[in-house]
Amino acid sequence: IRLMKPTAFLINTARGAIINEAELINCLKDKVIAGAGLDTQEVEPPAADSDLWTLDNVFLTPHIGWRRLETRQRLVDMTTDNIESYIGGKTKNVIN
Repeated sequence: IRLMKPTAFLINTARGAIINEAELINCLKDKVIAGAGLDTQEVEPPAADSDLWTLDNVFLTPHIGWRRLETRQRLVDMTTDNIESYIGGKTKNVIN
C-alpha cells in the first residue's frame, strides 16, 4: 500500500483477506493513499469499533458488488458462451 501514489484509491471487491486491513487503516489515517472503496472486509461486517466506519476516506458497501443485474447477466452470458464453445469443440477460460 505504501508504494501506491498519494492520489490512489484502493478498491477491493474480491476477498477481504487479500488486504492487510490494519496496514490499510494506518495508511488511510496517515493519508498515504487518498482512500479506499471496500465491498469486502476481513470480517463482515467490520467490528463496531473498527476505524473503517469513521474514516472519511473510506467507502464501504455490504459485499453486494456482484448482485447488480448487469453483473449477474454478464456471468450468465459468460457461462453460456463457455458451454457453447465446449460443445463446439473449443475451450475458453481454461485454468490448468
